[in-house]
Amino acid sequence: MVAAAVDMVLILVFAAIGRDAHHREEPILGVLLTAWPFLAGAAAGWMIARVWRSPFSITRAGVPVWLGSLVGGMLLRALTGQTVVLPFIIVATIALAVFLVGYRLLLAGASRLRRRPGR
Repeated sequence: MVAAAVDMVLILVFAAIGRDAHHREEPILGVLLTAWPFLAGAAAGWMIARVWRSPFSITRAGVPVWLGSLVGGMLLRALTGQTVVLPFIIVATIALAVFLVGYRLLLAGASRLRRRPGR
């Protein structure tokens, strides 16, 4: 499941960037503690949308994984007493969309270019 691994790595990168921006201690454990709600939400998105059927699809995979990680992540953060404030929600919405939908858009574009006649 290459797409699942890429999704997981990108969510970890999102968490690492956020932790670095706020100069948090415990770099490795801290990233995992920040990332776990979003990873769990992404896993829920994978299961609900059955993403494994078309893991690189923008609409059948990218959007459900993005929304699962965002909504699930924020809900789990709220339930576990972690910070959920509007600026963070906005940043997470944009960053997770760029990461989780973005690489699928790039793959779709590259695939279209390869299929063009005369190439």
